[in-house]
Amino acid sequence: MRRVLLFIATNLAVMVLLTIVVKLFGIDTYTYSRAGINFKGILVLSAVIGFGGSFISLAMSKWVAKWQTGARVIENPTNPTESWLLSTVRRQAEGAGIGMPEVAIYDAPEMNAFATGASRNSALVAVSTGLLQQMSRDEVEAVLAHEVSHVANGDMVTMTLLQGVLNTFVIFLARVIGTVVDRAISGNRDSGGGGLAYFAIVIVLQIVLGMLASLVVMAFSRWREFRADAGSARLSGKDKMIAALARLAQGHGENNLPKAIQAFGIAGGGMRKLFSSHPPIEERIAALRTAQ
Repeated sequence: MRRVLLFIATNLAVMVLLTIVVKLFGIDTYTYSRAGINFKGILVLSAVIGFGGSFISLAMSKWVAKWQTGARVIENPTNPTESWLLSTVRRQAEGAGIGMPEVAIYDAPEMNAFATGASRNSALVAVSTGLLQQMSRDEVEAVLAHEVSHVANGDMVTMTLLQGVLNTFVIFLARVIGTVVDRAISGNRDSGGGGLAYFAIVIVLQIVLGMLASLVVMAFSRWREFRADAGSARLSGKDKMIAALARLAQGHGENNLPKAIQAFGIAGGGMRKLFSSHPPIEERIAALRTAQ
């Protein structure tokens, strides 16, 4: 779950930062209109900021993930485990038809892993030390295949596009509502907005609406977990993936990944289902067992 939440958190931060930059440089002045709300101007600006924020988040995803987790990329294997990780991911990447991802290990007691990156051929697959210590090699192989499947399915890019659309609507609604509220507070129906009160209202609304929009992202994330599980079954074998999920269930689905990348992890969190980036493990196992 760490992947998705890290992406969402980074996206919100970038979106707010872009809004501040636009305000400071007066770029949004053309969206103000004394004759009424300039819907077209606000929509154009919202799309620029919205998609800009999501694509900047995507471009930063590998760097942010390494920084947040302290992941160490394996460049020259120093032990048999590292050599096995590299060879396994390389074989799976070839089977999935993608470029060889960077492979990393990060220190964490929980069983987890994640994949991120700006494209199918420039990705990062990382596993926790807890996963390596508590899972068998067959189970770790299935987890790696799950993460490689996320990359092969283009989940990060798809999520970026989805987030861009949601960002656009969030910013658009925040500015329209902000204009209406600002005029009501000031008592000036001809006010075009742009004051400090308007700016503060817009920032607060963007954060609140952005959190609500994240429910849509979480729903998409839960759906894509089933696809990644199916991809793992094809690359490593159904029984191995079922065994890996069963092992995760024994670990109570612990998840201490940074929020920005939780949605791209293997384990789900303990949040309520609507706010979870992963479906319940029992549902994932049932889906694999009934799959052809």
